[in-house]
Amino acid sequence: MNQVQPINRLHLHEVLVTKLRDLLTEGGIPPGEKINEKSLTEAFGVSRTPLREALKVLASEGLVTLTPNRGARVARLSEKDLDDVFSVLMSLEGLAGRIACERMTDAEISKVEALQARMEKEFEQSDRSAYFHTNQEIHEIILEGSQNEVLITTHRSLAGRIRRVRYLANMSPERWRQAVEEHGAILVALKSRDGVLTSDLLITHLSNKLESVRNTIKSGERATAEDPAS
Repeated sequence: MNQVQPINRLHLHEVLVTKLRDLLTEGGIPPGEKINEKSLTEAFGVSRTPLREALKVLASEGLVTLTPNRGARVARLSEKDLDDVFSVLMSLEGLAGRIACERMTDAEISKVEALQARMEKEFEQSDRSAYFHTNQEIHEIILEGSQNEVLITTHRSLAGRIRRVRYLANMSPERWRQAVEEHGAILVALKSRDGVLTSDLLITHLSNKLESVRNTIKSGERATAEDPAS
């Protein structure tokens, strides 16, 4: 498991949820594996009560599966699960992009532009973790730019379920560069407030991400078949 640091008591719940989410997203514990509560309480310097409350939040996001009297496990998604979730998210992000072009402020679009520049630097530095967080921030700003609370809430309830696989998707250097370029095109469409184009680009971007995720899953299945002990 990745190295973690004890948590300061200020804003304990919020910080604990964030740290646990990042740990699970970035592959600290494999899918399907039981979460060792004792190990985590010691690592984070917290008691089991706040840890379990944080796990409930992550369960609601789809990152964790809770079973009565059996504890928590890292959620495992099938290819059908991914197809179902991504298909809905494509529609939601496409709608959000179209509406955001009408409702986002110039300052919000400028923030997306600044984040795009930062993300491009992180790509050039091959800083995958930083890139992922900046990438997610861009999507979140566009989502919030729709100013549609039903859309935002629905999207967030689903996005958490695929956060881990989005991070762990095995992107080749070519696909990674293509993803950065796709974001650049989305920014151009957003700045021109072309709702139809922004929507189409966001849908295509997620569709390409799904293909990367599928390839990652298939690679894992092949590795397991070749090494049954893995």
